[in-house]
Amino acid sequence: MSTFQELLSSWAEKLTDYDKQEAESIVSWLFEHHLGWRKSDLLNDADEASFPPKILEDLGRLKTGEPIQYIIGKGPFYGRDFFVSPATLIPRNETEELVHLIIKENPKAGLKLLDIGTGTGCIPISLALEMNDPEVYAVDISEEALAIARKNGDALGAEVIFSKCDILSELPEVGELDILVSNPPYIPEQEKSEMHKNVLDFEPGLALFVSDGDPLIFYRIIAGKGKQLLKRGGKLYFEINEKYGKEVVGLVEDLGFSEVKVLKDLNGKDRIVVARR
Repeated sequence: MSTFQELLSSWAEKLTDYDKQEAESIVSWLFEHHLGWRKSDLLNDADEASFPPKILEDLGRLKTGEPIQYIIGKGPFYGRDFFVSPATLIPRNETEELVHLIIKENPKAGLKLLDIGTGTGCIPISLALEMNDPEVYAVDISEEALAIARKNGDALGAEVIFSKCDILSELPEVGELDILVSNPPYIPEQEKSEMHKNVLDFEPGLALFVSDGDPLIFYRIIAGKGKQLLKRGGKLYFEINEKYGKEVVGLVEDLGFSEVKVLKDLNGKDRIVVARR
């Protein structure tokens, strides 16, 4: 009979798409999900023959590169678990930094805000729960993503009004906003070859990719509509592709926004653009 430590190592070795540390973290997550396992159990005996069949099925899915979040149906974000599906992006650490910045910079009560391209709803739900009595709206083009976002809002007790909107052709039916935030698709098609296949093969292209010919289309459209939606003095927050910091800043400045700045994430990469209407 093996210990959990031995089993953890041997299962992690089967996940060849990941480095050793990440693979062991993923297997730990799988053990916790199916077995109620904790790291304090590392030296305990692990009888693989007694494991439920589903955990072996899920290991097979992991070996194909499918993200653990899709397999167990949830992922962590800003201290809470969010439901995810293949119709939504998996929430990222960089987006937590965006949420934290908005909370820190906007302590005033009763602010009205809109998230464009909401996916799981992790941004507006986190803001609804962490800010001081905000009025929160969120839109997405995908009905499947909106269903997940509403499920998350209900599960976490957040008051967010979700609605369908194609931001490229429609204007959200909210106005006089204090805050407009968006983490839109920002990866040019030509960068697919640089991406991990776990993302490329499983996460929704609709939420990831833009054409090589116009990689800033969502920033231009959203900032332009932000001029109509934001009240004077309102703030615009974008998560951006690290390669386009200067370009997004220039675009936003050209549209008449002030106090435009680009901020780096914890890895030192250009990641957030902030501006004032």
